Amino acid sequence: MNYLVEENYDAKPAGERLRQLLEGPGIVRMPGAHNGLAALQAKAAGFEAIYLSGAAMTASMGLPDLGILTLNDVLFFTRQIVRASGLPVLVDADTGFGEVLNVMHTVRSLEEAGAAAIQIEDQVLPKKCGHLNDKKLASPQDMAAKVAAARKARRSLVIVARTDAAADEGLEKAIDRARLYVQAGADAIFPEALTTGEMFREFASAMGTTALLANMTEFGKSPNMTAETLQDLGYRMVIWPVSSLRVANFSQGLLYAELAKAGTAAAMIDRMQTRAELYDLIDLKGYETLDANIVASRLPLILRS
Repeated sequence: MNYLVEENYDAKPAGERLRQLLEGPGIVRMPGAHNGLAALQAKAAGFEAIYLSGAAMTASMGLPDLGILTLNDVLFFTRQIVRASGLPVLVDADTGFGEVLNVMHTVRSLEEAGAAAIQIEDQVLPKKCGHLNDKKLASPQDMAAKVAAARKARRSLVIVARTDAAADEGLEKAIDRARLYVQAGADAIFPEALTTGEMFREFASAMGTTALLANMTEFGKSPNMTAETLQDLGYRMVIWPVSSLRVANFSQGLLYAELAKAGTAAAMIDRMQTRAELYDLIDLKGYETLDANIVASRLPLILRS
């Protein structure tokens, strides 16, 4: 998609477009995309929304997911994915980059960058990946205040409140937190690191009609379930947050090992995206045609008096 051409974009705000998807009959599938090119590949595969993971952003920068990201880092990733794909993007904003006023600034900044939704979690800094141990939780009231601040600041942004409480406080307390966050203004709830299918079922049953998000990250605490299974349980969104980065990193590791051993990448050619495939994906021809059309156009003559 050529982002320089206005008619390529839907006039509706991204948050409204995501809400339309959530009102549809099927679960909204959001693969993680760690950069603009990955977002283009997700779109080409037929996905209608994208997830931008904090863990994927930090890992792509060579950093651990410990709340080191700044808001400007997140905005950089958000802009490139929105520009590349034009799809609604749910952005992981960790703990909101501060307290209530900071959360409001984060919401406005993400909307300006074109995000469709924000995810805020109820940890305190230094936060951790949701599938690690010894996470430190904010009080339910402090998190609810952040959710209320996000609700007050947003124009169309969908607010997803994540709770990490199940691991340390138990499922019942996690559900209590989730209900409080909905009362504070959350549009959807993300229960992190549920460890069994039955926990997913119980959480959905307790939350009634509240929109729920399921995290199907690999190598974590949650069982691997299909989108269809999660939909049957009552979940409205599913993410695979770091899958694209993991696959890309694994392949890059093989390439560098081969280069170090053989001094050539010849053995990896059949695992590479070709030049033609890359140019087609990024629409090189479309950009070149646009450039040629603009350069060839004649400007109006300025008549001298």
